Amino acid sequence: MSPHRNGSLSVMPLQEFVLDGFQGGLQTQALLFALFLALYLVAVMGNLTMMVVITLDARLHSPMYFFLKNLSFLDLGYSSVIYPKMLTDLLSSSKVITLGGCATQFFFLSLFLTTEGFLLAVMAYDRFVAICSPLRYPISMCPSVCARLMLGCYCGGCLNSILQTSFTFSLPFCSSNHIDHFFCDVPPLLRLACADTIISELVMFGLCGLIIVGTTLVVLTSYGYITVTILRIHSGGGRHKLFSTCGSHMTAVSLFYGTLFVMYAQPGAVASMEQGKVVSVFYTLVIPMLNPLIYSLRNKEVKDALWRLGQKHTMVERGGALSGWRAQLPALCPILPGSLAP
Repeated sequence: MSPHRNGSLSVMPLQEFVLDGFQGGLQTQALLFALFLALYLVAVMGNLTMMVVITLDARLHSPMYFFLKNLSFLDLGYSSVIYPKMLTDLLSSSKVITLGGCATQFFFLSLFLTTEGFLLAVMAYDRFVAICSPLRYPISMCPSVCARLMLGCYCGGCLNSILQTSFTFSLPFCSSNHIDHFFCDVPPLLRLACADTIISELVMFGLCGLIIVGTTLVVLTSYGYITVTILRIHSGGGRHKLFSTCGSHMTAVSLFYGTLFVMYAQPGAVASMEQGKVVSVFYTLVIPMLNPLIYSLRNKEVKDALWRLGQKHTMVERGGALSGWRAQLPALCPILPGSLAP
């Protein structure tokens, strides 16, 4: 494709970008590699553990844990879209990513993040029905309803991702191909565009603002009704248990929506790209690492499920050792009393 002119600026169709990432010497890069690798491994192990436990333990086959398993999958998804590439770049002098690779990374990042935003609202609605209408809960949140709600989350995330990716990567980019970030994201990409970016910015801020405000209203409304219902409970123990569960959920929701609102729904909120990188690390790595702890590992049912799986694994190992010992018994004792000649 031949270059074209945009005013006095020559615009070359770029085929690759360079992710500048975090600045610093070799020692700084090595320290960052160790830090991010540790955080990423904790996030992967925590979310994989939750998915495995919920899948294997029949007592956790309920709507709440169905949504939690999908939350772990989404957390694992968008952290894995970014950090394997970022860790490789920290150890490499070449930090190149192709145009297609950049668009693919951004598409899946947007897909997983948007889907999680919708899922958090669905989880709040699930708790609202469970606490405020417990008799209707088995019907209102039956497996088919849960599957449709989850499908709707993914469809909404996919639609937003398609729109964001299309508007961003249809822009012509200038001859500078250095992205001042450690992954492909809209704000640093818009800085490289040669054309007017007002439409792309309006699309990004409009869609993100609509999604964040809409889902936040669902969460706040659900927890408003939940709070009123809990306050009517006379049992102190029951009230404390419900407040504890809802408080954990609200903490995670506030962290997730707060960082996304600062990054994408409020123009000019992030003063510099360095500040944006720190905020990005928080919502793409720290939150996926914390979610298994906030939502699940503090949950007594999950702890009991982990203990049951541990016990089952121990029994299987003991059973295998016993079977092996029995199999070796004839070889160890070839002549038994019953086989002796009279």
